[in-house]
Amino acid sequence: MQRETERVTHPLEPIFNGTSERLILGSFPSVASREAAFYYGHPRNRFWQVLADVYDCPLPETDDGRRELILSKGLALWDVIASCRIRGSADSAISDVVPNDLSIILAAAPIKRIFVNGRTAGKYYMKFQYPKFGILPTVLPSTSPANAAWSMERLTSAWRAALCE
Repeated sequence: MQRETERVTHPLEPIFNGTSERLILGSFPSVASREAAFYYGHPRNRFWQVLADVYDCPLPETDDGRRELILSKGLALWDVIASCRIRGSADSAISDVVPNDLSIILAAAPIKRIFVNGRTAGKYYMKFQYPKFGILPTVLPSTSPANAAWSMERLTSAWRAALCE
């Protein structure tokens, strides 16, 4: 675990293809995700279980399976932040933000809706991305284990209502 605040650069490529219509954005990869070299790598993060439940499919066990789940459902996945100063993984420890260039996805895929995973992603999206692209996001409850107030059932219901409307 990092003890000092340090500048960290986003290590993951976006996941999307030419049929992605809905973009899901997190804030910035956690330490566990950076170490796993894949999105939502913390074993207690509920992102992959929520998506599996929303789409009534098996929980993907591999990065290839997770990538296939995203792409097969017309989704794209990335984060709002390209680099920042951060200590550990807490969204509250993020500062000195440089945003990702979402035009990489928006120019190559027919994105119709943007969803953000949690309030921090929403805050930085509205600050850096909304003025540039003018697309209002739907802010979804965070799948982070820090969001313990939301049960799996409640998370899945909220995500299903947004993604499947």
